[in-house]
Amino acid sequence: MTNRGQWVAVGAVLLAIGGVLGAGLALSGDLAPVSVGRKAPAFRAPDLATGDTVGLGRFTGDVVLLNIWATWCGPCEQEMPSMERLHQELRPEGLKVVAVSIDEGDAEGVRRWVADRKLTFQVLWNRSGDIQRIYQTTGVPESFVIDRHGVIVKKVIGATEWDHPAQKALFRHLLAERDGAKGGG
Repeated sequence: MTNRGQWVAVGAVLLAIGGVLGAGLALSGDLAPVSVGRKAPAFRAPDLATGDTVGLGRFTGDVVLLNIWATWCGPCEQEMPSMERLHQELRPEGLKVVAVSIDEGDAEGVRRWVADRKLTFQVLWNRSGDIQRIYQTTGVPESFVIDRHGVIVKKVIGATEWDHPAQKALFRHLLAERDGAKGGG
């Protein structure tokens, strides 16, 4: 085979791979990556406390800490107390902490886990794990800080100390920003 023939063969293989990847993305519907600077994708999941189905739209105009977690995840359990402290401190200023469990068991097991740890922020249950596909997560915990405009401003893979002064400063900054959805100012 000549050099030209080899390059034609390599080009054909690369074109085929690109076509397969492009078709896969088009069929999956996940063309845009979920990343900082992008709009947070919509999702719906039942609230463990009320049974009501909650969507991200309920938080339009709010600053949200969205956490994707599971009861069997050690790092998730490690970061939950700091999320609770952050919630207690900044809830009066308008912060919404929303933790979405991807546990496959029953809702009662997740409810008990939450009650045993005295967590008071909103906990949703996404038994199917769809939120992992929607948010393109790589594991748990994975968290997204969403501003009042619904834009992801921070993504954290793994556990973190949510009530650390630097984290609180970010949330306070976001909470201080106002827009028309919350009456301006």
